[in-house]
Amino acid sequence: MQSLNYRHLYYFWVAAKEGGIARAAERLDMAIQTVSTQVRELERQLGYALLKPSGRSVELTEAGAAAFRLAEQIFQLGEQIPAAVQNAAQAQGQRLAVGIADSLPKLVVRHLLQPAVDTPHLRLLCHEDEFDDLLADLALHRLDLVLADRPAPVNPNLRVFSHPMGSASLAWYAPALLVEPGLAPFPACLAQIPLLLPTAHSAVRARLDDWFARQGIRPNVVGEFEDSALLATFGQSGLGAFPAPEWSAEELTGRLGLTILGRSPEVVEHFYGISAHRRVEHPVVQRLLGAATP
Repeated sequence: MQSLNYRHLYYFWVAAKEGGIARAAERLDMAIQTVSTQVRELERQLGYALLKPSGRSVELTEAGAAAFRLAEQIFQLGEQIPAAVQNAAQAQGQRLAVGIADSLPKLVVRHLLQPAVDTPHLRLLCHEDEFDDLLADLALHRLDLVLADRPAPVNPNLRVFSHPMGSASLAWYAPALLVEPGLAPFPACLAQIPLLLPTAHSAVRARLDDWFARQGIRPNVVGEFEDSALLATFGQSGLGAFPAPEWSAEELTGRLGLTILGRSPEVVEHFYGISAHRRVEHPVVQRLLGAATP
């Protein structure tokens, strides 16, 4: 098959998005016949009809839908080229775009990224979003790495690779006003005071629920949070005790002045770096994954 003509593909993409040849011609400021000819030429080259009449507009055939999905990725990436070129030309050092899963504890993020922060002249771009949306951006090469509390699911249509970056057991933290005389020893004390927990959005929540059941503790949960930083803020204010990775102990007890009630070594939170290629080529990503302690 001869090389694909991307001008033909672009006209088809616009026609599909606009819902008709005439509207595409208007958007492109071209003659209707010109756009129609280009789309027909693409169909001839591919050997399949891509559009079919639907009233006064057109709709995609099955083959057209497949072509449109790929064209959408191609031209969305193309729209990013001017900004990417400008950023690269203006940057003095390396650029690292990292996706942060919204379920990942924020203090852990700093720990995981510390080897990158030490890179001279690094321009670090962090984007927080839903896990699935970040994986889609990674597959489209909008991100260099995704940090998450779970590995990427097995999906033959999504070629991404999970790299263990470490794990940390949980400790329980509370403001001084909740640590009263007569409080039972840990972990029984957790049944006596209000608790703040991550929502089921976090991979560690199911492990916590199982741990409570095995300890025979019926927790008094007064708040559930998707955002770990918000959870810690409400915990510091006195709303309740809460769990966090032991990696965060220095920050929580030092800067925030919280007390460690006890530790749950049986409850472990795992952290992953997810890349778009099995063999990582970005030098800073290599450094991050190489410094990890699975």
